[in-house]
Amino acid sequence: MSVWKHWEPIMRHTPRNVTQKLIASHLVSGDMTPGEAVGLKIDQTLTQDATGTMVMLELEAMGLERVKTEISAQYVDHNLIQEDNKNPDDHRFLQTAAQRLGVWFSRPGNGVSHPTHQQRFGKPGKTLLGSDSHTPAAGSLGMLAIGAGGIDVAMAMAGEPFYTRMPEVWGVRLDGRLPDWISAKDVILEMLRRHGVSGGVGRIIEYYGPGLEQLSAMDRHVIANMGAELGATTSVFPSDAAVKAFLCAEGRGDDWQELLPDDGCRYDCREEIDLSHLEPLIAKPSSPANVVPVREIAGEPLSQAYIGSSANPGYRDFAVAAAMLEGRTVDDDVSLEINPTSRSILETLTRDGHLFSLLDAGARLHQAGCNGCIGMGQAPANEVNSLRTVPRNFPGRSGTREDRVFLCSPETATASALNGVITDPRTLDMPYPRIEEPSDPIVNTRTLIPPLDEEKARKIHLIKGPNIESLPDFEPLETRLTLPVLVKAGDDVSTDEIMPAGGEVLPYRSNIPKIAEFAFRGVMEGYAAQARKTGDHIVIGGNNYGQGSSREHAAIAPRYLGLRIVLARSFARIHEQNLINFGVLPLTFVDASDYDTLEIGSEVAFENLRQALEASNEIGARAGDKTLRLEHRLTPRQIEILFSGGLIAWMREHRAA
Repeated sequence: MSVWKHWEPIMRHTPRNVTQKLIASHLVSGDMTPGEAVGLKIDQTLTQDATGTMVMLELEAMGLERVKTEISAQYVDHNLIQEDNKNPDDHRFLQTAAQRLGVWFSRPGNGVSHPTHQQRFGKPGKTLLGSDSHTPAAGSLGMLAIGAGGIDVAMAMAGEPFYTRMPEVWGVRLDGRLPDWISAKDVILEMLRRHGVSGGVGRIIEYYGPGLEQLSAMDRHVIANMGAELGATTSVFPSDAAVKAFLCAEGRGDDWQELLPDDGCRYDCREEIDLSHLEPLIAKPSSPANVVPVREIAGEPLSQAYIGSSANPGYRDFAVAAAMLEGRTVDDDVSLEINPTSRSILETLTRDGHLFSLLDAGARLHQAGCNGCIGMGQAPANEVNSLRTVPRNFPGRSGTREDRVFLCSPETATASALNGVITDPRTLDMPYPRIEEPSDPIVNTRTLIPPLDEEKARKIHLIKGPNIESLPDFEPLETRLTLPVLVKAGDDVSTDEIMPAGGEVLPYRSNIPKIAEFAFRGVMEGYAAQARKTGDHIVIGGNNYGQGSSREHAAIAPRYLGLRIVLARSFARIHEQNLINFGVLPLTFVDASDYDTLEIGSEVAFENLRQALEASNEIGARAGDKTLRLEHRLTPRQIEILFSGGLIAWMREHRAA
């Protein structure tokens, strides 16, 4: 009997929302009180090549023979550029590791992990843990899909629960209908306009209401994907007729089950959006929260427009652009980039003639993958405006250090590409092309390699290229420390700034000594060299420290260079856990003004650290003649992990016991 069926009789007695049903059916420890520690059974995992190489190395270090999940899938979507041996070597390593461990393998060019996983494996009522911060996109199908650091995903693949704190459930009711020229991207931009990049911290966003009837499963993907930019643990939609239609079209109708909120269910907090009152929105450089109406900046010059990525991955996102461009030509001064998100979607667009319209209008076609979203190609010119349908516009993420990236809908990007300036699409002299997701998409699974049976898998040997290094061992945290401050960062520092992506850096993702050379490049030039001279040290952060990508390299590389403690005003959820997983202690200031008293070079002293952490959530430290009051949210398990030297060492100890 499934876990879901086991909980079904219990849930009949208390009205629950969809999120509560999903969590209750997978709860293995703790209780569903917001803020309390919970352990969740994980059904599926998702890894991609920028983080997956580290996951596979972690599993190797643990000695795992075969994954314990229902489905685990490894995608190659980030590092597709093969300018030398490093990326293709990692692709071979990932394929052999997937075969060895019983994992599905999605070949290079097969598609971006999130829409491809939704097409092939997404299933209502299931949990998904992914080593990518946009894993919550699968919440569009009625799943509980959470982004996490790679080592947390490795633990789930080994059959361990995922531990987190029970979030609040934030109910967002959608009413009305989207007007012409307004689409799903404008809905999530409205949420970011209202609440900023930390408005969802400690919360799961659940969408409900009559406005959902207009939103397809892929429209919901757009909204759920970018819930990560609000700092939310995840976003959840019900599994209703729209989800059934999507799964049936993909040939997986048997995977559908209805999953709706109960009448009379409660939410910890509520909000309403009247879709009929929305207008085209755009996030200006360089934050997803810097949102204004397009009309306010209409007329500004444009150099590049970019359509695609996991944040606008659906058939209609490309088809609406094609319909707008049919018989027309992109402005002479604009480069229009088309970034397909899966091979199947690209084939379907070709069959239906939309690809011809895009190419005929002057668009440039790229392979199915993350590409320019992660700074792997399609970088804009220096200090010119680039309108993109991607989820993030953090400084330099595009691959250009001095970039000016705006986030917008496909309608706004296409209208602007036609006119050569930022354009409110409502001002175009053309009817709005209404595009529906096709009921008969081309389903191509031939480049998705299934797991081997156990007997064949045992005969597979891992192929490691010369750029792949084993994980370094990290010593346990000491109980008495006096450490200098080496970096002081401001608010909303992203993992892109702590550990940049792009074509120069990402090929070293499986080589910690080499990738460490790039650590904190977006915050402090010369950090790596200074860290080697200094040794063990502290980093100071502002609010929402470590927002953005789930990449654990942003914790591992600084730890390799001697980072032992981070003091911040507040942390982004995934990065805080990544620090703990690799033996770095995250602490927050009780008195926010203490942030101002510490400077680079200040020394902070800790005494009896383990005893202090175990005794209270508030501890003291000395900085010169000042006593700092600091807080932590560590569970007893996390304290053990820190003083074991990280999660891998802790896992070894427990497996031995």
